[in-house]
Amino acid sequence: MKIPAILLTALLAATFPALGQQPLDPATQKLSHDIFQELVEINTTDSVGSVTAASEALRARLLEAGFPAADLILAGPNARKQNLVARFRAKPGSTLQPILFICHLDVVEAPQAEWHTDPFKFIEKDGYFYGRGTQDMKDSDAILVTNFIRLKRQGLLPDRDLILALTADEEGGESNGVDWLLKNRPELIQSEIVINPDAGGIDSSHGIPTVMVVEATEKLYGDFQLSAKNPGGHSSLPVPENAIYQVAGALTRIQKFTFPLELNPVTRAYFQKMATIEKGQLAQDFLGVLKTPADPAAEAHLSAIPRYNSVLRTTCVATMFSAGQAPNALPQNAGANVNCHILPGNTQEEVRQQLLKVAADPAVTIQYKDDAGKLFDTGTTRVSPTPPALRPDVFGPLGKVVNAMHPGLPILPQMEVGASDSVYTMALGIPSYGINGIAIDIDDLRMHGRDERLKVSSFDEGVDFYYRFLQALTAQP
Repeated sequence: MKIPAILLTALLAATFPALGQQPLDPATQKLSHDIFQELVEINTTDSVGSVTAASEALRARLLEAGFPAADLILAGPNARKQNLVARFRAKPGSTLQPILFICHLDVVEAPQAEWHTDPFKFIEKDGYFYGRGTQDMKDSDAILVTNFIRLKRQGLLPDRDLILALTADEEGGESNGVDWLLKNRPELIQSEIVINPDAGGIDSSHGIPTVMVVEATEKLYGDFQLSAKNPGGHSSLPVPENAIYQVAGALTRIQKFTFPLELNPVTRAYFQKMATIEKGQLAQDFLGVLKTPADPAAEAHLSAIPRYNSVLRTTCVATMFSAGQAPNALPQNAGANVNCHILPGNTQEEVRQQLLKVAADPAVTIQYKDDAGKLFDTGTTRVSPTPPALRPDVFGPLGKVVNAMHPGLPILPQMEVGASDSVYTMALGIPSYGINGIAIDIDDLRMHGRDERLKVSSFDEGVDFYYRFLQALTAQP
């Protein structure tokens, strides 16, 4: 979808009067920190954690704030994966369709030995909150729940229902919460618009905001299993047919392979805007990759920077390896997981076929692995959905809030280079946008990594952002 420059200018770059809401007060700050701590200290990993425990804790807080029990529904496939769907009722007589906010409660695994702190203890140190989920995405879970409570207590009567779905298995597992709800309890989350705080946000440098990005499209996620099998034997009698070497050789060839540069309307708009924000060589490189054909030097410069390389092309990387059955035996099998993030317009099966060509070894099989870990000989033909139009009833309020909090801060569309639950709602044709107001330094992105952390001041500003944004979304003339 081509995003007209006039529309972007009108919706995203216009100057609006300040909203005038009060800044974050001490009581709200304490509430938000308490909820954040409670969530981080509940282990919600797929292996041993419980999303249900987090859902029940948040449901208790919303009940205490005055939400009716009938509007706080626990629903899911099993005892550990109960999703919470909270509904903030509109004023009487409202005819507008709901807005749905999707926030996952699960987190990726966090090996204790690799952290300097306990990943499931909420540690405040040197102006940061440390703990698994502080960037992805228990920060936004806490922010949305805090503001539902705050606005409920203040007597807000929104012009449409606001639905908050706090869900399981976005990071992996057999029962993705958004997908499960859409298939099993669609009446709970039926909506006209979806907003997903798991994407977008404010990029900052040394604590200074430089740009707010909004997810307008996203890559397609895909896992592929590389496998080799051999008869094995005694390790004193090595043979060329070694399963470990076969898989390792294929991985080395995949590591050296680069998918071709491929831009789409969203990434073109992103680089065009970034060329006006950045200076020097980086700005020239942004312009260089927009040429047809792209300037080779500009492509090389940006490809060397991981965050821009992932915007330019499909990427695949080895993430797990297993092999062998004994220290003194030739391996009978070896396997590796290759994780890919696939550009819109390309399918998982197309990428699997490319990996087969690059691996170039008939002894190595490559299968598609679904979210439940099941293996298939072919990938799906699914592609990322077409980016939705930029709705004025979403981006008008967004522009007002951003201008009030960060005057002059540019807002621009972005392709999410990871993957998020928006893929499920966009596949149904529901306009879905990645929006949050948390600022993270571009050199301190620690989601899924060791010692994950979030600046305390960034979290507090994120609470204030959604307080303003929820009101602006639901109090339009």
